[in-house]
Order: sequence, then structure tokens, then C-alpha cells
Amino acid sequence: MSKSILIVEDEGIVAMDIKRTLQGFGYSVIGIVPSGEEAIEKVKNACLDLILMNISLRGNMDGIEAVEKIHENSDIPIIYITGHFNDELYERAKKTKHFRYLKKPLNTEELQKTIEAAFCKK
Repeated sequence: MSKSILIVEDEGIVAMDIKRTLQGFGYSVIGIVPSGEEAIEKVKNACLDLILMNISLRGNMDGIEAVEKIHENSDIPIIYITGHFNDELYERAKKTKHFRYLKKPLNTEELQKTIEAAFCKK
């Protein structure tokens, strides 16, 4: 059975590219949502193995805030993806469980290895 992944990304083209890449690795993408609020709702109603979470999102919360809410009731591993990562974001993100991050544009090989490592630690 393939691992199921949720993509939380508000840039549609980027999200679809990630989805195609993940499916090429053999993973099941159970959805793409553009906001932290929608990610929280999706987690409540889906069986997930991993979340790829953009830090900068539409809506009232960023990806780090969404992960904090998700981890109140779940221990799903998270891989943050971001084009802009600074010291403040790093300090906030490293406080969340199962912290890993990748910078955009995503490197396909690095993405695959990071996902595999996240599943090994789960």
C-alpha cells in the first residue's frame, strides 16, 4: 500500500508539479489545499502518512501555525517547503514535531530522500 501525502501549497502550478513528482515516486496524494485552515480540516477527515506544508499560505495562519494546530491531535510527520526561510521562521519551525524543511524550487532527489527519511523516523 502506498503512503498517503497531503500537499499544502497555495501556488497551483507548484502544487500540481509536486503532486506529479510524488505520484512518480509511487506515493498517493490525497489532496492539495491552499491554506492552513483547510489543512487542519483535511487532517481531521483523512488517513495521512505525511504532510508537505508550505510556510507562506493564504488565509489567517501560516504553515507553522497550522502544524502547531495539527499536532495538538496528531503526530503526522511534516516537511516544510518554502522559498523564504530566515532565522525567525527556523526558530519557530524547529519547535514543531517531526521538523524537516526543503527550499523551493524543490530538488526532486532531495525531496524523495527527505520523504523517505521522514517515514523511517515515524
